Amino acid sequence: MNMKSIFLPILILLSGCTKPSEKIIVATAANVQYVMKELKAEFEKESGKEIEVVVSSSGKLTAQIREGAPFDVFVSADTKYPEEIFKNGGSDIEPKIYAYGTLALWSLTIPENELNLNVLNSDKVKKIALPNPKVAPYGEAAIQALTKQGLLEPIKSKIVYGESIAQAAQYITTGNVEAGFTALSVILAPEMKGKGHYTVIDSTLYNPIAQAALLLRHSENSPKRETSQKFYDFLFSPKAKAIFKKYGYK
Repeated sequence: MNMKSIFLPILILLSGCTKPSEKIIVATAANVQYVMKELKAEFEKESGKEIEVVVSSSGKLTAQIREGAPFDVFVSADTKYPEEIFKNGGSDIEPKIYAYGTLALWSLTIPENELNLNVLNSDKVKKIALPNPKVAPYGEAAIQALTKQGLLEPIKSKIVYGESIAQAAQYITTGNVEAGFTALSVILAPEMKGKGHYTVIDSTLYNPIAQAALLLRHSENSPKRETSQKFYDFLFSPKAKAIFKKYGYK
């Protein structure tokens, strides 16, 4: 066997290893994780391109983006974090609102006819799950609603904070708390079907949860730019809007 025949397979292997990946990475706020599964499947079917989804609170994802995380699109639970990234040079395009979220109160054991904000101040509820308002916009909305109803101080000692809306939902679905706040999109997910009871919180009690997406600069000069742009545009398409609506977004 000559040297050429030995090295040729190695060169082919190495060239395959160094080819940059075209799979885009979508940083996704925890309240969007279930709807993102449908969006991902639909987009991959239409485009033939792959997506990797990274889920966390909007605040934590923003911190990771600041530190150089290789995300291509940021799907946030608010407008504040994407605007901050844009202003600091993380994108050339201003963030755009893709949907408005809905806050809900959720419980495994308390029936709908008794499930309201006032029940949180009763003996029926010992612990209340709430996403950390410092990093999770739905947690901030819950604090606003409780404050407007004069309930925050009386129930403060009952509150258990989750790092994200996903962790707060876990506290509720495992029965570690009697009730908790989450996004309606989480409750309406197929994975949560039949789990407990919920009531939608009056939207006048909290600031609108405008959720924005941002096309990040990371993919600007990479082979992923075209796919990133296509997915970003897809988020605002009629097909995506119909999926968001199914999960309780406005």
